[in-house]
Amino acid sequence: MRIRVNEREVEVGAGSRLYSVRERFKPDADIVIYNGAAMREDCPLSDGDRVVLIRRGERPGPEEMEALLVARHTPGVHDKVKRAVVGIAGLGGLGSAIAVALARVGVGKLVLADFDIVEPSNLNRQQYFIRQIGIPKIQALAENLGEINPYVELETHQVRLTAANVADIFAGVNVLVEAFDAPDAKTELVGGFSRAYPDRPIVMASGLGGYGSGNTIRVHRLGKNLYVVGDMETAARPGTGLMAPRVGVAAHLQANVVLRLLVGDEGE
Repeated sequence: MRIRVNEREVEVGAGSRLYSVRERFKPDADIVIYNGAAMREDCPLSDGDRVVLIRRGERPGPEEMEALLVARHTPGVHDKVKRAVVGIAGLGGLGSAIAVALARVGVGKLVLADFDIVEPSNLNRQQYFIRQIGIPKIQALAENLGEINPYVELETHQVRLTAANVADIFAGVNVLVEAFDAPDAKTELVGGFSRAYPDRPIVMASGLGGYGSGNTIRVHRLGKNLYVVGDMETAARPGTGLMAPRVGVAAHLQANVVLRLLVGDEGE
């Protein structure tokens, strides 16, 4: 039967077991991942199974690295997301965290757009570092994503998005993520994109302020191709700021909606 070991297809005998494959291909491996789960005991293998063998502390070569990055994924997910293109409009607390999550998932290409630079107050919730203050967010995030997963293709646009340019910038995406703070910017972005591409999904956020219960942040499906994550009420305002925990909950819910759309689960 044929299985995949560290993403290489190999032939093994009928009745082969997980630990016998480890002994054959990498006997010094101390982490054994079987179909996305770390295993601590032996088990029989079936045709089409995926086995990843890792030695702690070893830095793999380029040919193996991408396979190991996605070793813990659910089988079949990577094949779909690797072909996908996702647009992210705005690289603040939401957009930067969504980009990191999707890079870790292994989305094939991210189209990133933001006009701003990193400044100190961003660091309470955004995926940047003190050393990056003053650098355009596009540049800083590209650097960070390259350190996380260099196999994700990045297309960057340092530009203020408007209804006039959003259709051109995000022309090739399968899903668009809205990650703005200002309501008027959200409306302009969604209007411009949905008029140009009415059948492509948009994943938005609304209602993330403060430190209230994370249980109020959920996914709302509004129509066929519009998803809104948040409590739909708690906006940032004097006395209610934007803080990393709730913003992070929303960002990862948005990223999860994108992932579900890419693998065909409708995003809810």
